[in-house]
Amino acid sequence: MGRWESIKLLVIDVDGTMTDGGIYYDENGNETKKFCTKDAAGFFTAHQVGIEIMVLTGSECRATTRRMTEMSVEYLCQNVKDKYRFLKQFMDEHRLSKENIGYIGDDLNDLHPMSLAGFVGCPCDSCEEIVRIADYVSDIKGGYGAVRDVIAFLLKERGEWERAYHTVYGIE
Repeated sequence: MGRWESIKLLVIDVDGTMTDGGIYYDENGNETKKFCTKDAAGFFTAHQVGIEIMVLTGSECRATTRRMTEMSVEYLCQNVKDKYRFLKQFMDEHRLSKENIGYIGDDLNDLHPMSLAGFVGCPCDSCEEIVRIADYVSDIKGGYGAVRDVIAFLLKERGEWERAYHTVYGIE
């Protein structure tokens, strides 16, 4: 095992992290989102090594619910206005410490809860305050596979990436 070996939970923001940050409405006023399929490899490999995923977002959208269900996310937490308080309470209830938490986000509403995490990653188009505190800044923009890239970096640092994706994708 390498760095960040104690991480048990990845907390991941949606808008601007898993999406391009745009809000799209159809002709009926329904909100739609474009998720990058490349991020799935990150989710599946994280699960393979025993890391659970919490999607933590300030908004609520049926498209997010559908995609996160497809990705087998353990904790889907939408419409959370105070991410710090929510995550702190979750950590207390589940007896998780800072060393057990990784966080991937992109904007100011992620800044305070990121202080609860032992690892912070972000897309390259994140706000400067997030980039400044990140342990890893992906070269990829939010919504274009940045989450997969951050998770791959984390698992490479832990010495688990190759084994994980080989297992997930049946590579011998």
